[in-house]
Amino acid sequence: MDQHRFSDERLSAWLDGELDTAAAAEVQAWLQAHPESAARVRQWAADRDALRTHFAQVLTEPVPPRLSAVAWQAAGPSRWAQAAAVAGLLLTGALAGGGGVWQWQQARQASLAAARPAAVSDGAAQGWVRRAALAHSVYVPEPRHAVEVRAQEEHLARWLTRRIEMPVHLFNLQAQGFELVGGRLLPDGTGKSAQLMYQDAQARRVTVYLRKPEGAVQTEFRYERQGELGMFYWIEEGCGYALVGALPRETLLALAQAVYQQHPKQIPTPTPTPQAPAAPAPAGKG
Repeated sequence: MDQHRFSDERLSAWLDGELDTAAAAEVQAWLQAHPESAARVRQWAADRDALRTHFAQVLTEPVPPRLSAVAWQAAGPSRWAQAAAVAGLLLTGALAGGGGVWQWQQARQASLAAARPAAVSDGAAQGWVRRAALAHSVYVPEPRHAVEVRAQEEHLARWLTRRIEMPVHLFNLQAQGFELVGGRLLPDGTGKSAQLMYQDAQARRVTVYLRKPEGAVQTEFRYERQGELGMFYWIEEGCGYALVGALPRETLLALAQAVYQQHPKQIPTPTPTPQAPAAPAPAGKG
């Protein structure tokens, strides 16, 4: 048995282009020396592409009204995760494996947004704020798969930064009693966003939703309540933030302020003050 054999997770990351240059070159060299494994990876790619082609139309179909009614009939904000599971059952089996997970996430987010309950307020300043609340409610209840990449994996910030095309900082919220659980990549309208999840000693969770805003917009520090969820959100220097949690406003405010203070500020270079010309020396007495 080859002691240096790469795991299926590593090979899948190589196939999806998620490894850095050095790691990708290492995997590629290993595959060239192991034709049986290379053939298996090529089969994964073929299966992925075939599934994408076959189910392309299904992914864009709206959720049937009857299913939406069943999913949301008793779903308040605390039960969004169950409703998400009902909607996702339509596509889970068809899209398992390869690149299907990403497409399934896109379809699930679109379905949930189209069928969201009245508890998701339409008064939010931007639709991405509602999507931040929705993503929080989908993933926070998960006991084992709440995040896509665990906190101890060093490439988390680098991977998310590359994918959403804005700097992703892993905020330190230990002073507020919260430890980083990990993060995940999410579909966000026509683009992508990142979600970081934190948890305290009482297993209470909050998420920080990050996105690259459309256009040069600025949003001041704002607070909203959507059912049991509270949210502080703002846009600054091309970075959009939404901190979400079912916690008291004061607790969320302290967390949001900690995140805000850790944002890498762009400090402008001061413009030198022009020096006034020296006064002429007084003429001597003749």
